[in-house]
Amino acid sequence: MPAAGALYRRALLGALPGLGGGRRPADSPAVELAVNGVAVDRAHLADYDRVCGFRLTDRLPATFPHVMGFPLALRLMTGPGFPIPLTGVVHVGNRITVHRPVNADEALDFTTYAENPRPHDRGRQIDVVLVGSVGGEEVWRGVSTYLGREGKRGGGGRRGQGERPPAPAGSARWRVEPRVGADYARVSGDHNPIHTSRVSARLFGFPRPIAHGMWSKARCLAALENRLPDAYTVEVAFKLPVPLPSTVSFSTLPAGGFALHDQRGRPHLVGSVR
Repeated sequence: MPAAGALYRRALLGALPGLGGGRRPADSPAVELAVNGVAVDRAHLADYDRVCGFRLTDRLPATFPHVMGFPLALRLMTGPGFPIPLTGVVHVGNRITVHRPVNADEALDFTTYAENPRPHDRGRQIDVVLVGSVGGEEVWRGVSTYLGREGKRGGGGRRGQGERPPAPAGSARWRVEPRVGADYARVSGDHNPIHTSRVSARLFGFPRPIAHGMWSKARCLAALENRLPDAYTVEVAFKLPVPLPSTVSFSTLPAGGFALHDQRGRPHLVGSVR
């Protein structure tokens, strides 16, 4: 796997004036990256389970292969042909399909590629696909949708002020402590400083660091762990960021839905399992 630290340094250097590499292409890069035989580190898995609230078992949580293959996807996103600069990118959605349970004694082959670049009213979106296989059989697939904001920055800015439906009654309340940013960065390899540094968060429009979106998704799946089948698709849309620290309300919804709201009833995350 590529070294994530070097890739983040490349992205930060590319954001400096005069070093950004010029105009970026509009299309997704015509490249697929692959790494075979990625073994599960059981100590890493246990640390991840603790940070996200999963039980300690040899079965991989649905979100763990995302962490295993993240350096490969990061290598794709920091390449010169990727149409959105990594600095300031916003993770707006994620869909994971688990075809069958994956255990810690299985090594995974990963491939990643980008597809479906498209305009958005706040910039441009693109999907980064990460596929995990065992013995030539696809067992896991993740699709992360990223938004590259163009024009005025402001991750903490207000959106539409229309009438908001009431938030569903919460089945649990969680206190999200400041250490969640650093803890998840450690177990995920995603060291974007907006999750760990107040200064960096303010540079991108957030008054304080925010939780990783994939931590929020994992924490919700940990709450649903006893209800999940062996094969399923779980999709989430990331709405408002979760500031650190904060208190959030988790709710289950009809037809396999779930949501995470703040104390004012505004949604942080809305998802479904099917």
